[in-house]
Amino acid sequence: MDEPRPAGVAATTFARVVLAPNPSPMTLDGTNSFVLRAPGSEGVVVVDPGPADAGHLARLAGFGRVELVLVTHNHRDHTESLAEFARMTDAPVRAIDAAFCIGGDPLVDGERIDVAGLVIDVVATPGHTADSVCFALPGDAPLGDGASHGSVLTGDTILGRGTTIISDPDGALGPYLASLERLRALGTPGPVVALTGHGPVLPDLAAICDAYLAHRAERLDQVRAALRELGDDATTAQVTDVVYADTDASVRVAAEASVRAQLRYLRGTA
Repeated sequence: MDEPRPAGVAATTFARVVLAPNPSPMTLDGTNSFVLRAPGSEGVVVVDPGPADAGHLARLAGFGRVELVLVTHNHRDHTESLAEFARMTDAPVRAIDAAFCIGGDPLVDGERIDVAGLVIDVVATPGHTADSVCFALPGDAPLGDGASHGSVLTGDTILGRGTTIISDPDGALGPYLASLERLRALGTPGPVVALTGHGPVLPDLAAICDAYLAHRAERLDQVRAALRELGDDATTAQVTDVVYADTDASVRVAAEASVRAQLRYLRGTA
């Protein structure tokens, strides 16, 4: 008999994380769904209800009246359950991409949403995918210390462990680098908590953005070196063999997607 899964873990004053049962090399421990509410609010906001797992959706619906469902980006591990969860809760679903909206308008960069006692700021962060978006909670605070520096739900733009991929051709490196710069500015002064789409919560958004930007710069240098070795017309597979030589075969497709994005960036085609 399967062990019951936890109902969720309080991450910040406003956010509870509920881990979906879909672990994999690409999703790490699984997709993080978030339930947001201000203290005392009967209504909640659910961000990324995730895979179409009946138990997971029941847990999300059990936190209270769902007033709104928000989507960070179009990948299936975040969106597979949207239609079913909207049917269960009768809540509107909003995303940047209108194709993923149900009963609600597309999100707009810079929009401020007042819901479930919260103020949620919409921050478009294209790069991982073209429709990636983050959600800032300016009044949020880490548990225990009372410091109210805010939090940001980062989707897959920033992960709790490791680094994300650029989902070429949907995503692109140039916009991704700009998005990291934007998030770094959002995290200053701070620290601002990063509520990530996979892996643990991170305590300092600006610091992780610095680390991500340094990682991307290092990878670009590695790709440039590979092109000097292989020639400027080297294929994605050839460059991946050099730059990601130690990468596990289970994430080879993701590595090639990131290399394609880096080559497009360096060649000025994206």
